[in-house]
Amino acid sequence: MGKTQKIMIGITTTALSLGLVGCGSNSANLPPKPTDKNCDEWEWDDNKGVWVCDDSSSSHNGHYYYGGHYYNNKNSLLKSSGYKSYKKSSSFKEGIKASSGFGSGFKSFGG
Repeated sequence: MGKTQKIMIGITTTALSLGLVGCGSNSANLPPKPTDKNCDEWEWDDNKGVWVCDDSSSSHNGHYYYGGHYYNNKNSLLKSSGYKSYKKSSSFKEGIKASSGFGSGFKSFGG
C-alpha cells in the first residue's frame, strides 16, 4: 500500500469517526442518570423518555425507572399517573429531542 493510500485511509477513518460522534444522543440534555444503589448501569429509552436498568447483576435489570420507582414492564410504566403527566410535559419532549439523532432505541450510559 502506497503512502498516499495510507494517508487517505487515515483521513477517511478520522472523518467517519468524527461524523459518528455528532450523530449520537446529546446526553448533556437528558435527565440525570439515576443513582439508585440497586442498579449500576443505565440505558436511555428514546421512545419512553426514561432510563432503563441495564445491570445484568441487578434484580431490576430491564426495568424502566421513573420518579424514583422501578416499573417491571412497559404497561406498568404507562399506567403510572406520574408518567402520564410527564409524557405530556415539556421535559418529556426535551428528553426525546435530546436523544434523537442517528439510530434509535436505547442509548447506553454505564455507571
